[in-house]
Amino acid sequence: MTAGGKRGQHFDGVFPIVEKVAPMSLNVSQVAAALPRLKSYKLADGEGMYLLVLPAGTKYWRLKYRFGGKEKSLSLGVYPDTSLAEARAQRAAMRAQLAAGTDPSKARRADLERERDLEAQRIARSRFEIDEDGALLIRLGVRHLFLTPGETAELRAFLTPTATSETPPCP
Repeated sequence: MTAGGKRGQHFDGVFPIVEKVAPMSLNVSQVAAALPRLKSYKLADGEGMYLLVLPAGTKYWRLKYRFGGKEKSLSLGVYPDTSLAEARAQRAAMRAQLAAGTDPSKARRADLERERDLEAQRIARSRFEIDEDGALLIRLGVRHLFLTPGETAELRAFLTPTATSETPPCP
């Protein structure tokens, strides 16, 4: 037997070029045809993205990545609400964040906190309204409190000094 080969083959010292083939990515029909099993299972799409199929039949898009030396996982959505193309677009965005040195999980959490703050500010603006006469309307659920311009001025006079100091104790 010759070195590095089968019987009858001659080794000439040149190794054949073997290209690394990427795993086959999913297609729409494979995703739709994924049926539930007794245990959860994963269908890989590549670059850390996979479809997690639960025994109940729910299908979750997930992204597995490493950041700071730790393996992490991030949800990309639920199929069919999030299509294969949408999940891949999210994967590309998350991988761009990783390339920039940002943890996608922390970035998503910061975005959600910012959205909550903006929503709270929007709700506060919708609860209080001052008309052109200076009257104040306060909406408390289904109840509305209307202060005349004079009462609004009295309330402002009361709140202005207390805004700079601590709240006085209740009598």
